[in-house]
Amino acid sequence: MKLVTILSLAAAAVALPASGSIAPRASIPKADGTKFNIDGVTKYYAGTNSYWIPFLTNDNDVDTIMSHLQTSGHKILRIWGFNDVKTIPGSGTVYFQSFSGSTATINTGANGLQRLDAVVKSAEKYGIKLIINFVNNWTDYGGMAAYFSACGVSSNAQWYTAAKCQSLYQNYIKTVVARYKSSTTIFAWELANEPRCNGCNTTVLTGWIKQTSDYIRSLDSDHMITIGDEGFGLAGDGSYPYQFGEGNDWAANLALGNISFGTFHLYPQSWGTSNSFGDGWITAHAKICKQLNKPCLFEEYGVSTASDHCPVEGGWQNTSLSLKDSGMAGDLFWQLGDTIKSTGQQTSNDGNTIYYNSTDWTCLVTNHVKAIG
Repeated sequence: MKLVTILSLAAAAVALPASGSIAPRASIPKADGTKFNIDGVTKYYAGTNSYWIPFLTNDNDVDTIMSHLQTSGHKILRIWGFNDVKTIPGSGTVYFQSFSGSTATINTGANGLQRLDAVVKSAEKYGIKLIINFVNNWTDYGGMAAYFSACGVSSNAQWYTAAKCQSLYQNYIKTVVARYKSSTTIFAWELANEPRCNGCNTTVLTGWIKQTSDYIRSLDSDHMITIGDEGFGLAGDGSYPYQFGEGNDWAANLALGNISFGTFHLYPQSWGTSNSFGDGWITAHAKICKQLNKPCLFEEYGVSTASDHCPVEGGWQNTSLSLKDSGMAGDLFWQLGDTIKSTGQQTSNDGNTIYYNSTDWTCLVTNHVKAIG
């Protein structure tokens, strides 16, 4: 999802790094055919997205939110593992990497990756599995555009193939993977949020996905790797999302050896389609996942009209769950909403937000988790 909101929340304690002991391979989440296996249980799983949780500065707030996910039956949380800046922000503001001239400096301090440490530590405590994403296609929280000056390019299309850009990007990946590769709370490493290469030949993205996933696998032989894409580029009704114009060939990318499972998103209002478009979109991706014997994760979905949250998104959940033996392995709605205990403030509401303990939460979380069983 393209974001336009930055949270500014109260400061607090420094988190300790995630545990350094080597995790038993059997306890690391993995693909089991077209389903996921978590903690030894192979089934369909539900979860959500929280881009903002690594930017909270109070460990107790992180713990409270993780505890809400645990008691609600959620198992997977997708988060931003990036927060890139070109100018160092004011004291206490969280950022993970800064660019100056032709160099990048990774912030491992109390307002840097120690905030990501706190999320990983809390997820370990409450049994939540994390998808950690490495860069944004969009400019929110820096994104690929934050790299441009440092590596001498001016577009995302150039970023994918520029050696200097990829060297900086891989160095950041190496740093993050090294911090958490021993943790059983990592569900998957994710290449990018909604990577696109508008007008590019699909070989550009496929080549970049292969290069990056192979690199991550060289660093970590155990955890799953996925793309984080929207699902564009596959045979369908010819509407915009099915077309190849954003540079994606979904089946070719999923077929790559080090891509563990497929991801796809769903935002009919943003894509110029109707809400009824969703069921066919889910089914089309499930079909390919079944053919390739890899799980499908319905990774982001939302509608901004509040009255549509339960009937429309709930319908998509039902469709996805009905395909649990035909390619679908889980779904994560966009996005998690909660109240920050230390400040009393609600987290960002982009119109798609589902707040903990709301009526929408009951239908899209409580009832959905019960249906999964």
